[in-house]
Parts: sequence; structure tokens; C-alpha cells
Amino acid sequence: VVLASEHYNMITRLMERNVDVTLRINIESRYHEDDTNGYNIIAEIPGVDPEIGDEIVMIGAHLDSWHSAAGATDNADGAAVTLEAMRILKALSIKPRRTIRLALWGGEEQGLHGSRRYVERYLSGVDNADARDNFSVYFNLDPGAGPIKGFFLEGNEAVRPFFAANLEPFADLNSTILTAGGICCTDHLSFIDEGLPGFQPIHSYDDYDVRTHHTNVDSYERINKEDLEQASVVMASLLYHAAMRDKKIPRNPEIGAH
Repeated sequence: VVLASEHYNMITRLMERNVDVTLRINIESRYHEDDTNGYNIIAEIPGVDPEIGDEIVMIGAHLDSWHSAAGATDNADGAAVTLEAMRILKALSIKPRRTIRLALWGGEEQGLHGSRRYVERYLSGVDNADARDNFSVYFNLDPGAGPIKGFFLEGNEAVRPFFAANLEPFADLNSTILTAGGICCTDHLSFIDEGLPGFQPIHSYDDYDVRTHHTNVDSYERINKEDLEQASVVMASLLYHAAMRDKKIPRNPEIGAH
């Protein structure tokens, strides 16, 4: 059950004045049994280097949206940036040294289910030791709202030189902010929890936090085309440089695999 913020705030004010509040809720729902599975979409540009072509640089965003929201800024725009970044690389006929992989996750809003199942199945445990070793980095787009201002380093100071060097060309777009801290509650955590590098951009959210996030006004009109173009170019560049560098993105030595 989701309450509009205006109704929730009114109830809160009444309760603060010791006024008893009674809610009468009528819920109508349907259960679809045709297919109860969730799905991820995976695509990639294969690496061409015979030594490191099997190593993976990854970008992803969740496809699903909040049940009461149309999902434009959470997270259709993140999915769009993910696709556009890969389209840019493909259009340029890039031949990356490492494989660049795209993922569009299902089930994020219910608990990061799509990305967690992917990590569990393909990157976790003894049977996936080689795949873990070949994994370089995951970049996440959620939400895709607003231009990219920089990145959360998730406590991994070893990656600061990579981000600083490769965001510097976008200084005129104000995209060079790096903060040592992290951000919660989205798909990069599935990788971090497995001891793998996962990162989320710092966005200029504008009205995302106060208006569109998980609300019924999260509509197409809230998306700014120029912001998505900026984010797509930044992400395409980071993917390229992560795929072409001599070494994998360094892991945080303070986070071990679960």
C-alpha cells in the first residue's frame, strides 16, 4: 500500500496532535501465473586481446520500476544511458581489449534480485573462481536522472587515479567530483558484497529526490534529453578506458568475498 506524501503528512500531523486516525483500505489485485520468473538482459562487445579478452568490464541498470510509479527517472533513463553508452562504442567500431558487457536487471525494486542472482550464479563460489578473477569492474546507472557530476568511490581509494584521469576531460561539464563514501540500495552493491569493484555515479538529481522518486509523477516529461546525452558520453568513455587499460580496476583490499 502506497500513500501520497500529502496524505501521509496529514496523518502524521493528526497523530502528533493525539488525534486518532482510522484508515479504510480497499485493495484489488491480480496474480498472474503464466510466468512468475524475472529476467535479466545481457549483451556484450567481445574483447579482442588474446591475453585479457575474457576479462569483463560491465555496465548495468535495472529495468523494473516502483509499483506506483511510471518509472521514467527510476529507472528508464538509467537503462537508456546504459544502452546509449554501448551504442556509442558500437557505432565507433571500438575493438576493446576486454569484453564490455551490458546488463539490464529485473527485480531491483524488490531487493536487487536480478543482479544478486547473476553474481551468485556466475561470480560467486569456488566453481566461479576464474570468472571472479577475470572480472574488472561494474558501473551502475540508478537513477539515470540528471547529469553525471562524478562518482562515489565506495571506500576504494585505489580507484581514485582511474576516475580522476578519465573524468578530467569532462571538467567543463562539471563531472569531476569524487567522494570517498558510497551510496546504498541499488545493484552495484551486489558486486561490492562479493568483493568486486562496483560504482555508482553522483548525479545532479534536480527534482528526483523531492518529486519523482517512487511517485506517480515519475513520467516521461521529467526526463531531460541533454542530461542523458551527457551521462551517456561520460559512461562510454569510462567503459572504453576501463576496457583498454593494462590492468583490471583495483579491488578494495578491505572488502573480502562473502
